Amino acid sequence: MKVAIFFGSKSDTDVMKGAAKALKEFGVDYKAFVLSAHRVPEKLEETLKTIENENYEVIIAGAGLAAHLPGVIASQTIIPVIGVPVNAALNGLDALYSIVQMPKSIPVATVGINNSYNAGMLAVEMLSIKYPELKEKLVNFRIEMKQKFIQENGEGVEL
Repeated sequence: MKVAIFFGSKSDTDVMKGAAKALKEFGVDYKAFVLSAHRVPEKLEETLKTIENENYEVIIAGAGLAAHLPGVIASQTIIPVIGVPVNAALNGLDALYSIVQMPKSIPVATVGINNSYNAGMLAVEMLSIKYPELKEKLVNFRIEMKQKFIQENGEGVEL
């Protein structure tokens, strides 16, 4: 079980830490890369070939502004790609639209703006289809999440 996390600029590091957090919580191995689709396309292509050869199963790619990174990655591999729109301009809406509006036949799953934690959770869900032990952890996580929510909110709240 391995997930690759890509983002185009070191300034996106804090946003993308959420994906790593979710993967760590479930014991999923990952490796993170700062690679730009525009500035170092050759290095990106080389790295994608490497992770394919190393049997990575999901890619999480964060990008802001033009937000080409997730789509460029999806165009170069058949590993599923989860895009994370990063708020770099226009409240992140430009990045969201760029990632979610991929051309037919080259999809990128997309989570909310700056919500890399959900990208990590989606990667866990995808992997849980193949790995029963991960599925069991995910089921238990959901049960505990619901119990905690009810415990914290079940008696009502004072306004």
